[in-house]
Amino acid sequence: MKLLFTALKGVAVGIGGVAPGLSGSVMLLILGLYERAVEAVSTLFKSWQDFKRNLLFLLPLAVGMVCGVFLFGKVVDFALEQIPFATRYLFLGLVLGTLPLFWKSVTKNGFPLRYIFFILGALALGIFVFYINRGGFPPVTQPNFWQSALLGLAVAGSSIIPGVDSAVILSSLGLYELYVGSIADLNFSVLLPAALGVVVGVFLFSILMHLLIKRFYTATFSVILGLFLSIIPKVLTEECVILSFGQGALAVGLVLFGFVLAFYLGDIQKNNERLRRLFGKRAD
Repeated sequence: MKLLFTALKGVAVGIGGVAPGLSGSVMLLILGLYERAVEAVSTLFKSWQDFKRNLLFLLPLAVGMVCGVFLFGKVVDFALEQIPFATRYLFLGLVLGTLPLFWKSVTKNGFPLRYIFFILGALALGIFVFYINRGGFPPVTQPNFWQSALLGLAVAGSSIIPGVDSAVILSSLGLYELYVGSIADLNFSVLLPAALGVVVGVFLFSILMHLLIKRFYTATFSVILGLFLSIIPKVLTEECVILSFGQGALAVGLVLFGFVLAFYLGDIQKNNERLRRLFGKRAD
């Protein structure tokens, strides 16, 4: 039963990986699995006992993630293409609904006021990298081995570090068109070195995040929160301009619905218990 529950959470993580403004790592954080997942990857080969224990956790999670991507990836793409206004405002609500959960993670071990500067500094860095300095590197069209491996490394880093949007990072490095085109054309001369970069990057970034969380917990999550705040406006596009009262009401309703849904899923077991107590008292 525990393995099935982990796999179902993995499905949610996979959906987060294809949803604009979210990411798999953000969903891991929301579901309370991020620290466990990073520790499991970084200590996977520490000993035979650690390998078995970590694999029992990572395998159902990975299976669920793959299922989430393949089952819902086309649904999300269809919704973004056919009803972009409603879809993006719903995702905006989901993203905003994660903020209380982010804040809970940041303040888990206390929150001295100096860490406000970590959040603001990361927010400023995110705005510079994701908006002001976009296109700082020219698009790569004929990559060598190392540029292809860097593509995989960037994908791994943006997947492991919450609050970092892979599409934005790849665009900033001039690698996004290469990434999309290589997958569409199955260009294995790019994909194979990129896959190597992903594998190496997952282990390197997991070890790095594991060490940072252990030694600098509040500072690390403060920086993550600042980066996450910087990418929230990316959820909306020019298709989301409100032109009428009806559109405005729809947008507000979808944002509120998404916010409540994300907040509910963030601690589903406790929230279910609260609902049972609430409706139990009303029945009495």
